[in-house]
Amino acid sequence: MAVGFVLITTETGKESQVREAIGNIDMVEQKWGIFGEFDVLVKVVADDEVDLTRCIMEEIRIIDGILDTRTLIGSQI
Repeated sequence: MAVGFVLITTETGKESQVREAIGNIDMVEQKWGIFGEFDVLVKVVADDEVDLTRCIMEEIRIIDGILDTRTLIGSQI
């Protein structure tokens, strides 16, 4: 299992639209609207890091209204 947390900056006023689009992605387990430097925090869970990367690159980052992302990949220690 691979877990990633994606911090997203949206265009002003498009936060709700981005959260709604993200909610339609199968690997997204949770999403939150947040305040500060970023607007949305997303938890993505996949079978492996390849699927995780593909989801982030091909499904999340292409959403209209997203300006920037920062991704944190979780690791079991």
